[in-house]
Amino acid sequence: MSASKDSYADLLQELAAMMVAVAGESVTMVKRSAPDAALKLKSKQEWDIYLEFLKVLFNLTDRLSVLHLPIQEQPLFMDRLEDHVAQHLKSILAPALGPDSDDMEVTVTIGKAVADSRQRYERFRFLVTDDSPARADYLKVVGERIAEVLGATGNGLVTSAATLCISSAIPAIQALFNGVLSAKPAGQTATSETTQAAPTPRAQPAQQEGRPTPDSTGSAHEIKLVSVMSTVSGEEVETRWGLHPRFRQDLSQDESKELTKLMNRVTQILGERYATVAFSSDWASWNQIGHA
Repeated sequence: MSASKDSYADLLQELAAMMVAVAGESVTMVKRSAPDAALKLKSKQEWDIYLEFLKVLFNLTDRLSVLHLPIQEQPLFMDRLEDHVAQHLKSILAPALGPDSDDMEVTVTIGKAVADSRQRYERFRFLVTDDSPARADYLKVVGERIAEVLGATGNGLVTSAATLCISSAIPAIQALFNGVLSAKPAGQTATSETTQAAPTPRAQPAQQEGRPTPDSTGSAHEIKLVSVMSTVSGEEVETRWGLHPRFRQDLSQDESKELTKLMNRVTQILGERYATVAFSSDWASWNQIGHA
């Protein structure tokens, strides 16, 4: 686990710095789009707008991380990202807070922002890397929420500015995952994740002489090209699928469309099956993140 943590250290640091910076620039953008409302803006409102952008950025990063990280490592990765963002924000706010301030308040505030993010935005069902009506609805709700906090409800310019800021952040976050993880040696990150097999009655052969046990084809490692994940929240099940970034780049436009059509169908079937099992009385313990 420690090796895995070290492999994500650079990515976490860059993501945290980018999220803090993007949230700040986004506040500036929406204020410029509504100068009258900006003049009446109180510091508490401005801080709330900043936190609202951070909530959306956490949500987008959570969705994108599923496409790049092993399922079992993704929750811990997001927890560590929360810590990195809090630490980065503390360093920026240190001059304003003063030497005698309690920076624990920043940690608590970020933790609450992440919790609010899950409650407000996880209900939307869409693949973040693809344009879709569901993603458009999500961005619209984000824009309307920002306008509401700014005190400019119904202002189309504010909504458009907020939507533009968030939609522009998606490829930026994706680029960080692609760039940092792709730069790591094979076997250190999710880009070279070993496929997780279902448990079997008999134990697998032990590794000998420090070498990984080859599979039936003689290969010591397998690369996960397509992943499907189901999550349970209350009485709802969300099932998402994603592609290995390099695999996606190798596909032609027609191949990508065909694969998307097939995987949407596969995801629906697996999601329905997972929901049936997850909510059965015999498998109540499955009401957690699981591998479809």
